[in-house]
Amino acid sequence: MRINTSRGLRDLGDILKHLEATLEPHGFVFASFPRLSLSEVAQYDPIGTFQEGEEITAILTVEQAGVAGAPTEPVFRHIALSVHSSLEAVGLTAAIANALAAEGIPANVVAGYYHDHVFVPEERAEEALEAIRSLKHQAD
Repeated sequence: MRINTSRGLRDLGDILKHLEATLEPHGFVFASFPRLSLSEVAQYDPIGTFQEGEEITAILTVEQAGVAGAPTEPVFRHIALSVHSSLEAVGLTAAIANALAAEGIPANVVAGYYHDHVFVPEERAEEALEAIRSLKHQAD
């Protein structure tokens, strides 16, 4: 097993200068599974999970949510941020949230080891993408 020790960018200005945002093609839902184990939820191929007390939240494609018997609305689109920011960086989530809040767009931000991921309502996805991309231009 390989363990990555790369920490990523920490300075917000550097992060924003290198920020690239891509709108992924699929719609996703956040589903709650109070009675299933993580291994049972895994059969639905979530792109993310979070253990919350006695239940699991899973981020599933709309299709997989339907297979799981979970609600298939509201639908969110996934904006992947391809800058490798450190988990210890300060301000990226706030910058994203502020840019989207200024446009009245709700967001759910999930941090992975390498990248951050923003989930926005499907009908506002293109607007959200532009708002996030504008942060790079503000940093230049």
